[in-house]
Amino acid sequence: MTLDLDALRPFPDAGDPDRRAHDAADRLLLDESADARRGLARHEIAVIGDTFGALALACASDAADGVVRVHQDSLGGERTLTANARSTGLEASVESLPLDAEVVRGARVVLVRLPRSLEALRDVAGLIAAHAAPDVVVFAGGRIKHMSLGMNDVLREHFDTVDVSHARQKSRVLIARGPHGGRDPEPSAARQHIGDTDVEVRAFGGVFAGATLDIGTRLLLDNLPETIPGQAVDLACGNGVVGATLALRHPGLRVYASDESAAAVASARATAAANGIGDRMTVVRDDALSTLPDASASFIALNPPFHRGAAIDETIARHLFADAARVLRPGGELWTVWNSALRYRPSLEKVVGPTRQIARTPKFTVTASTRR
Repeated sequence: MTLDLDALRPFPDAGDPDRRAHDAADRLLLDESADARRGLARHEIAVIGDTFGALALACASDAADGVVRVHQDSLGGERTLTANARSTGLEASVESLPLDAEVVRGARVVLVRLPRSLEALRDVAGLIAAHAAPDVVVFAGGRIKHMSLGMNDVLREHFDTVDVSHARQKSRVLIARGPHGGRDPEPSAARQHIGDTDVEVRAFGGVFAGATLDIGTRLLLDNLPETIPGQAVDLACGNGVVGATLALRHPGLRVYASDESAAAVASARATAAANGIGDRMTVVRDDALSTLPDASASFIALNPPFHRGAAIDETIARHLFADAARVLRPGGELWTVWNSALRYRPSLEKVVGPTRQIARTPKFTVTASTRR
């Protein structure tokens, strides 16, 4: 069976018939790995970082026996893979797994969409070197404009040879063989001083700002209210520093944190554990706050991401605003920090309710929006 990549749909699907669930880097990865995959069973193939499922499903359609193991950091990507697998009749041929030993154990070919973060690539490369087959071949590809020579160096930390494919349609593939020096992913750690609160922050590769405190989040933390009613919600929690700070400042407070990134959720849980607040800070992988009921929260803190991959995408923030508004009780507040140039205040006024400015710098703005 040869998979028609154009039959797959992207996420989010805005109804644009020209938008595809694959790109030139996906096609080059599949072509460069075709000889290595020939004759392999599905259970000998793993895919990491598949955006919409095109890589995993193409590999599954070309092979038999078992399942192609897949890890996608994004919950949206994982759900899109499921939908595309169902639509192509391949739902029993792929399996989504966490980024741990089982996703690559014994694999002889691993396809990787290169992450932008070198630390994220280091986590992936070390994991493959530790648990894949000794003769594993890794095909790691991406768009040239998002690649750097540092990626070659990271792969060489864990593989004997790293070759580079010819460029095609502004894409390129790095091919690594001879695994050595493997390791399981471990979070980086840093102690952050936030006012009179010290927080131990943990972060796995690829999480925004790592274990550091970006200036937007610091501005939010420096201006949060002294009193938090009921349970606090840390929406798009990243490394968990906001939720952890709230829990440490308010010893009786329970915090609910969510993020759609698997690495962020693992990081926030590690941050909670490092600060001894795991019993009061619940961290879930979720699309916004879909698991919380309507009108169930009085306080939500949010530092919304504004990139999808390399592109600015303001629909992410609007989606988070809308779900925050659904979850807030009347009179509840959404405290948001945002890049001042994005001018989110009209959207917050429209979607949530009256919005007042709490703090502003040349780069960032903190606002509090009261649910109507």
